[in-house]
Amino acid sequence: MIDSDALVALLKAASSSNADGGISVTSQDANRIFLVDRPAGLGSSIPSLKPSPRPARSNLLSPSELAVAAEPDNQMTEEQKKLHEKVELIRVKFLRLVHRLGHSPEDTVVAQVLYRLSLAEGIRSGRQTGRAYSLESAKMKALLLEQDGNADLDFACNILVLGKSGVGKSATINSIFGVEKSPTNAFKQETTSVKEIVGTVEGVKIRVLDTPGLRASGTDQASSRRILASIKKYTKSCPPDIVLYVDRMDTLTRDQNDLPLLRTITSTLGSSIWFNAIVALTHAASAPPDGPSGSPLSYEVFVAQRSHAVQQSIRLAAGDMRLMNPVALVENHPSCRRNKEGQKVLPNGLSWRPQMLLLCYSSKILSEANSLLKLQDPSPGKLFGLRLRPPPLPFLLSSLLQSRAHPKLQSDQHGDNEDSDIDLDDLSDADQGEQEDEYDQLPPFKPLKKSQIAKLTKEQRRAYFDEYDYRVKLLQKKQWKEELRRLKEMKNRQKGFEDDFGHADMVEDFDQDNSPATVPVPLPDMVLPPSFDCDTPTYRYRFLEPTSQFLARPVLDTHGWDHDCGYDGVSLEESLAVAGRFPAVLSAQVTKDKKEFSIHLDSSVSAKHGENGSTLAGFDVQAVGKQLAYVLRGETKFKMLKKNRATGGFSVTFLGETIATGLKFEDQVSIGKQVNLVASTGAVRAQGYTAHGANLEVRLRDKDYPISQALATLGLSLMSWHGDLALGANLQSQFSIGRNSKMAVRVGLNNKRTGQITVRTSTSEQLQLALVGIIPIAISIFRSMKPGESTVLVIPVE
Repeated sequence: MIDSDALVALLKAASSSNADGGISVTSQDANRIFLVDRPAGLGSSIPSLKPSPRPARSNLLSPSELAVAAEPDNQMTEEQKKLHEKVELIRVKFLRLVHRLGHSPEDTVVAQVLYRLSLAEGIRSGRQTGRAYSLESAKMKALLLEQDGNADLDFACNILVLGKSGVGKSATINSIFGVEKSPTNAFKQETTSVKEIVGTVEGVKIRVLDTPGLRASGTDQASSRRILASIKKYTKSCPPDIVLYVDRMDTLTRDQNDLPLLRTITSTLGSSIWFNAIVALTHAASAPPDGPSGSPLSYEVFVAQRSHAVQQSIRLAAGDMRLMNPVALVENHPSCRRNKEGQKVLPNGLSWRPQMLLLCYSSKILSEANSLLKLQDPSPGKLFGLRLRPPPLPFLLSSLLQSRAHPKLQSDQHGDNEDSDIDLDDLSDADQGEQEDEYDQLPPFKPLKKSQIAKLTKEQRRAYFDEYDYRVKLLQKKQWKEELRRLKEMKNRQKGFEDDFGHADMVEDFDQDNSPATVPVPLPDMVLPPSFDCDTPTYRYRFLEPTSQFLARPVLDTHGWDHDCGYDGVSLEESLAVAGRFPAVLSAQVTKDKKEFSIHLDSSVSAKHGENGSTLAGFDVQAVGKQLAYVLRGETKFKMLKKNRATGGFSVTFLGETIATGLKFEDQVSIGKQVNLVASTGAVRAQGYTAHGANLEVRLRDKDYPISQALATLGLSLMSWHGDLALGANLQSQFSIGRNSKMAVRVGLNNKRTGQITVRTSTSEQLQLALVGIIPIAISIFRSMKPGESTVLVIPVE
């Protein structure tokens, strides 16, 4: 109880507080203000039960919280002040409800609701106020209003009660009001029609819609639909704030027998009916069943198992695996144990009625706050302790910024176009003749056998291989020039058959002789695992693969079981020309095992615009976590100048209930024959979030490319997401070391000062290079010896 004289003294001290806004309260006054009796036990007949942890009337303010923080500086705008005042009214109203229920502001549910109110206010106003001051101020206001006793609470709650027949809906309603409002019968169904029950519980007006019991059997769904139709007609005139779905605690169903009924509720009342739902489990004082070991389960495990079963069924019925409806335990038996205040107590020592009302009031308060602040997600069922993840915009942005090659017709597979790095205009007849004369004018050269090479001295062997490599290089250049000349002749022959779209109408006629013959080839065998035996069944999937436009291949899972084929999917690829003018490419991969099913689809079609441009449209399906993302994309690419190509594109992604839209721009510039610059930027937006990004890539090729495959690539990336700035840089280079060795180096670094260095070397002569693999082992040993040290770079060597 609260001493009124001490409270008056406290208010006087608050009015004459110090300049910093602090209040000094002695421990004697604090003890006089808050006089709390110890909670009653549950009696000696059940010694294993815990005592009730809270009294019937808890305090809004603890003695340690009476030193109220100073009021923050008055730096808010008029709009922010109005918003703060409205949120403050909701906060005070909620604390008054908490006080009447006998709960403490430190209760888990109460603290969470208060935190979300403060967080939502800061997001809406764009300014985080002093949360400690706002909470303490609201506590003081609520305490004064409750002591006054004349202030209207201005709060009402409409509750719709749903559930199967015989689970205790009417008995729960009677327990909420404390008197018999709805008749009950253990042998027959008493509630035969929709009935409205209105009453007041501790100053709060509660309107309950009692409904007839539903049937879980699949054959009785027609009767359930008629009942739900009458409920839907009534809820149109009186929408419920809370949906109380009632089920029994002592009913063990692991095969989801209630799923047909839950789906019937969803199809009739809509999936949004579950967003405001609270699960009420009656007969909560039932003894837990025996566990797998033969001993009874603990009460906490019993409650968790039953709650998870009902929640999982609701998620499946609603089609939203993010739902997490709160669970309230109910015990309506008249012989239930009671505490000193006369409230029914569960085996865990908690009084269930105030807890259930607190969940109902919290959901209503969150709905009011959402209506005021106009937040994105108004679902209290999603707000209770469960922070929804924002859409994966960085992943969608990275996919959008990737450069994509446009499909081409068979006649355009080679030659210079908007996607090719080959420029036929750079090929001059004089250059061709000079290179051909240089190779043809070389003196005759006879390759030596291995036995003859072994007899040569070291200097002779080196001179022989240098001459051999030089001749091979000139021969490859000659063959490359001949290929370019053939492509240029094909291009000139096509000019006479081009239409408005830039395609040849008679490509099959003049290119028939140049098309390769479709000869079936054997599918290459999959790589054997590091350890295998004679039972490896990879030979079962050997077959001839035709060189046609349609390819079907099995997909190997390298991390499968031993003595298993490892093929758990299929890959399909097809290239075709729509109406003979628009090239299209379709690629799909389907993977299926006993637990998971995944599909990945890439499809695109393009149309050319003369010689300098083309437009692409695509549809993709890809897995993002446990959901499928459907992506519609399009882009247009133009060759602005001889060495410059510009691209503009968009994407629309459907991920569950989220729709993400994105835009990108890309520009590619060639500097000479060796340097290529690619810059791209874009943004993706969904649910009020926006991710921005930009990429820059510099590619340096060898002057003899593509004869020589040496190249270096420097990439820079920038992404802004959720106020965080991510910077990354990576360098890749591959080159030859001698005649029979190649090396590839990759270095990556980001603004978190973490990175990775990968060095990969392949050789057929210097086998001692494998000893470099000792370096990562040595680094791991060094780090284990000094656990306080942190190594920035990880160096795997292959």
